[in-house]
Amino acid sequence: MYDTVLWKEWALRSALSRLLRSFCMANRKGAGGTAQAVEALVKPVVEAMGLRLWDVRFEKEGPDWFLRIYLDGNGRPLDMELCEAATRAINPVLDEADPISQSYYLEVGSPGLGRRLTRDEHFAAKRGEKVRAHLIRADEAGRREVAGVLLGKEGTAVRLALEDGTEAVLDTKLVSAFRLCDDEDLF
Repeated sequence: MYDTVLWKEWALRSALSRLLRSFCMANRKGAGGTAQAVEALVKPVVEAMGLRLWDVRFEKEGPDWFLRIYLDGNGRPLDMELCEAATRAINPVLDEADPISQSYYLEVGSPGLGRRLTRDEHFAAKRGEKVRAHLIRADEAGRREVAGVLLGKEGTAVRLALEDGTEAVLDTKLVSAFRLCDDEDLF
């Protein structure tokens, strides 16, 4: 019985140790460091192909790690062949620099319809397009969602032109997500 208790304690400590070690490896370069290091490596490659690097994410799902690189076609359609060409161009750069010491799956693709706007350059690139803001709490009018044409972003303030002709200024701290409304005519 004593051996069983010791074995369970050892197994628990071992599992916690592995979890902490993998977390530290993923974040060894600081907050978001792995994604930032990869972004710095692949951005010149992607831009040389005439594409825009939309986002880089290093995420754990179950026992596996995924390096997800999201690209924007920069005005042209992003099809499977273009994603494959980008993957073939990015792979040697990542292999040479080896910014991630553990095994991972590389995924290169489009952020898709209804993509999230998270960076200042996203807001600048999509100015003049319709976006939807999902508010953390309902506003004074009782709305949880606000949709309108993106006029711009300054600091934490995002300006939208609403359908009724008014303008809304939303603080990014009060919004859980800004999404592009590029899929409304599909449904």
